[in-house]
Amino acid sequence: MRFFIILLFIISFRIQAQNPEVISFKSANPFALSDIINGLENQQQQEVFGKLTLPIDSVNSKKKFPLIIGVAGSLGWRSHHHEYMKMYQENGFATFELNSFKSRDVKSTVGSQVEVTTAAIILDAYKAFEVLSNHPNIDKNKVSITGWSLGGAVALFSGWLPIKEAITRDLKFASHLAFYPPCFFDPENTDFTDSPIHILIGEIDDWTPAEPCNYFVDKISKTANIDLTIYPDSHHSFDSKEPVSYNENGYSFKDCLFKLNKEGDVLMNYLSLPMSSPIMQKIGFLFCVERGVNLGGNPESRELSFRFAKSFMLKTLK
Repeated sequence: MRFFIILLFIISFRIQAQNPEVISFKSANPFALSDIINGLENQQQQEVFGKLTLPIDSVNSKKKFPLIIGVAGSLGWRSHHHEYMKMYQENGFATFELNSFKSRDVKSTVGSQVEVTTAAIILDAYKAFEVLSNHPNIDKNKVSITGWSLGGAVALFSGWLPIKEAITRDLKFASHLAFYPPCFFDPENTDFTDSPIHILIGEIDDWTPAEPCNYFVDKISKTANIDLTIYPDSHHSFDSKEPVSYNENGYSFKDCLFKLNKEGDVLMNYLSLPMSSPIMQKIGFLFCVERGVNLGGNPESRELSFRFAKSFMLKTLK
C-alpha cells in the first residue's frame, strides 16, 4: 500500500512538472533598438506572457533547473519549435515559451515586420528573464536564449552590450543559439557578450541569407565568443518537417546590408537615414528588399541541427 502511495505521488509530481505555468510580466513596445538605448523609460507599457515548463527530472520541488527561453519567428510558434523545447525538457532543462505575438494579438509579421519588432521582443526576453530569475525552480545563472528567424535576431542581438546594458546590468544569458537570423546588419559598435553565441543557417536561404552571417561573425569574433554553422543545400526553416514551399509575401533580404549605428538605429542603404519608424523602414526596404522567399525542411540538416542544439545547451548550461 505504501508503495502505491509513493508511486501515485511520483506520478502526480511528474504530471505537475509537465503542466506549463503561465507567467505574465510588464514589457513595452519599442520599435527600434535606439528606442531602448535612448528612451526606454518613455515606452508605453505592455503586458506579455509566456509558458514555463519544468522537466520531468526530480521529485524535489525545490530543485533549480537550467532554463532555455525560446523565441518564435515571424510566422509565430511552429511545430518544429515545440519539438526543440520538448527535447530540452527531456534532457533536464526547464523551457519558457515566450509569446510576444499572442500578447499583442498578432499572428504573423511576414511581409510587414512592423507589428512586433526585434527590439520589442528583446525587451520581452529580458523582462521575462528578470521574473524567472526569482522563480524557485530556476537557476538564474544558467539561462540560455534561442530563437528562429525573427526569434534568431532576438537570440543574436540580445547579446549586443549596448542593448543589454540599457535593459539590465544584473542579468546575463549564459548562451545564445540563433537559427537562421538576419545577419545583414553591420554594427559600428562590436561589443557583444562573452557568453557563447552560435548561428545555424542554410546555405541557400533567400529570406535571411547566409553570406552576411560570414561577414558578421568574422567581424564580431574579434571581440566576442561567436561561431557559425552553414548547412549545405538548405533553405530557411531547414529544421522543419515541412516540404520546401514558396511564400510570396515574405521579404527577401539577399541583396541587403544595413549599417547599425552606435545609437541602435538601422540605416537605409545609400541614404543612410535611420529606419526607426514603420514608414521610414518601409521606405528603406524599397532600396534592396524583394518579395518572395523559399522555406522548408532538409532532413539531413534537421537531424544535424537538433543534435547540435542538444549538445550546445548541455555544454553551455550544465
